[in-house]
Amino acid sequence: MRRILEKTIQLAPGVAISLIIGLIAWFLGRLAPVIGGPIFAILMGMIIAVWWKDKGKASAGIGFTSKYILQTAVVLLGFGLDLAVVARTGWQSLPIIITTIAISLILAFVLRKAMNIDSNSAALIGVGSSICGGSAIAATAPVIEADDHDVAQSISVIFFFNVLAALFFPYLGHLIGMSTTSGEAFGIFAGTAVNDTSSVTATAATWDTMWNLGSATLDKAVTVKLTRTLAIIPITLILAYMNEKRKIRNGQKDAKLGFSFKRAFPLFIAWFILASLITTIALHVGAPVSAFTFLKELSKFLIIMAMAAIGLNSDIVKLVKTGGKALALGAICWIGITVMSLIVMKLMGLF
Repeated sequence: MRRILEKTIQLAPGVAISLIIGLIAWFLGRLAPVIGGPIFAILMGMIIAVWWKDKGKASAGIGFTSKYILQTAVVLLGFGLDLAVVARTGWQSLPIIITTIAISLILAFVLRKAMNIDSNSAALIGVGSSICGGSAIAATAPVIEADDHDVAQSISVIFFFNVLAALFFPYLGHLIGMSTTSGEAFGIFAGTAVNDTSSVTATAATWDTMWNLGSATLDKAVTVKLTRTLAIIPITLILAYMNEKRKIRNGQKDAKLGFSFKRAFPLFIAWFILASLITTIALHVGAPVSAFTFLKELSKFLIIMAMAAIGLNSDIVKLVKTGGKALALGAICWIGITVMSLIVMKLMGLF
């Protein structure tokens, strides 16, 4: 008990600072949902870090928040997934989701060496672009042992293209002839080609507003987005396997021990799966959706809080100096996803 109390006292200053920044960022994110709380948090953290070099007693708590609070947020994210609904309504979009994820990851892998980009940054940009922005980055970063600079850089890149998508995709959808009497086609497009949940919501809601469709587009887009979120599971397991093999290859782990799936398996992903199953079973036996609202909102807030901590551990000057290549990679992945989504949708006769 004494050790727990001492640990709590040690972590308290850094956690409290991350919490305060997180609360301010959450409020700002409500005012400007296209930007979102996570971006406000990471920017505020990076700006504060310019002047606050020596974090002293706050260092331990900031590190704890950027790692373990982030993992907790991913676990709670599972309470927003009803696997039965995803299976029923997400099946239609599955070919588009698989092809867009594949093209983004392939581009990130191929261009990593060609553009001389750090492997962790490339992986986070590829995963964040293809799956679900900040949530995917939050799940992937601990698995590949990415540092806070890599996370900050990838989050910034994803944010930039989120904003572009929210601004231009509704006009692109109209230009290429997507139905304006139904939200299905554009909802699928927004759900597969836009990265982060907040931007998917903003993009789909814009289409609904433009053509007086109520929430038809938004409902479709969110369901497709939830289906994409499930890709976190296989992707993190594959990356965990690759990271373990890399350590053995580089001599960081004893090759005689061989590969251990138990060592490589990220435990928080198991809890994420369990949370999804609990939600699915509970809703199936009659529990109201509102029963999980608090946990879903808590997950979003903890991600914001963790991004504040990551910002506090980042160097904004270094980020600007080294961000050009990452931004270029993000652009290529984003264009690849957009084009692939439209091609597969056209082949499926969705517009």
